[in-house]
Formats: sequence, C-alpha cells, structure tokens
Amino acid sequence: MRGPNIYFDIKNPVFTAYVVAAAIMVLKLMVQGAMTVAQMIGSDGGLLNPEDLKPGPANRNPRPDQLSANESVERARRIHRNDLENIPAFFAVGLLFVAVGPPLTIARLLFGTFVAARLAHTVAYATRQRHEVRALFYSIGALVIIIMAIYVLVRVLMVR
Repeated sequence: MRGPNIYFDIKNPVFTAYVVAAAIMVLKLMVQGAMTVAQMIGSDGGLLNPEDLKPGPANRNPRPDQLSANESVERARRIHRNDLENIPAFFAVGLLFVAVGPPLTIARLLFGTFVAARLAHTVAYATRQRHEVRALFYSIGALVIIIMAIYVLVRVLMVR
C-alpha cells in the first residue's frame, strides 16, 4: 500500500503531467488578462468602470466614450471569461484525478487534450471562427473534465 502523499510527489509522473498542464493553463489565464489590457490600451477604450475616467498615468485624457463597448476589448474579455469558467474546473478535477492514481498514458492524454482544446478555443475565438468551431473545442475540453470526474467517482465508489 502506498502512502497518501505519493500521488502528489513530483516523482509521480501523473502528478508531473498535471503540474505541467496546470502551469500552462495558469500562464494562459494570465496572458489572456494581459491581452485584454493590451486591447484596452491599443483601442484607447473599452473601459468598464466610471472611475476609470479619472485622469492618471495610464489615461491622461479621459473621455466618456472610453466607457463604450469596444469589440476588440470585448472579444478578449469574453475569451478570458470563458477560460475562467472552464480552467478552474480542470484544476480541481485534475488534482482529484491524480489522487485516485490513474494510468500515466490516460492522464497524459486527458491533460494534453484539455490544454490543446483550451488553446485551440482561444485561437478560434480570437480569429472570429463560427460558433460551431469554438463550441467544438469547448466541448472537447468539457468532455475531458467530465471523463476525469466520472473516473474519480468510479474509483472512489469502487473502493468502498
């Protein structure tokens, strides 16, 4: 019988695969936030809050129209929101998945598929692809999360 912490040891290749995938997703979330800010700066608009119209180093000449919707900023914001709706579920179920000791091949396949699907979803969204294309990549990522959750439930319930 293995000790309880063996699963969350960097020597465990399943945990290492999760760590790599999770780190890539953290970077993706942070870069997407920066992309939203870059779109705001580049378009000199797309601000959300009235207090953003106060003069300061980042906005020396505020104007009321800066609070108007800006499509490039809104698109970047939607991508970021979509990530925030999906990636945290991966973080949570991924750790649960590691805890039940799945085979390395399955773990790598699922983790890699999720990362690829989220990155492809972003590219599809950023390049203005049809909803069906974005939905395909979203669905692949969602399916990975569902598969991992079901695997965890089955493994835990079978142990009882």
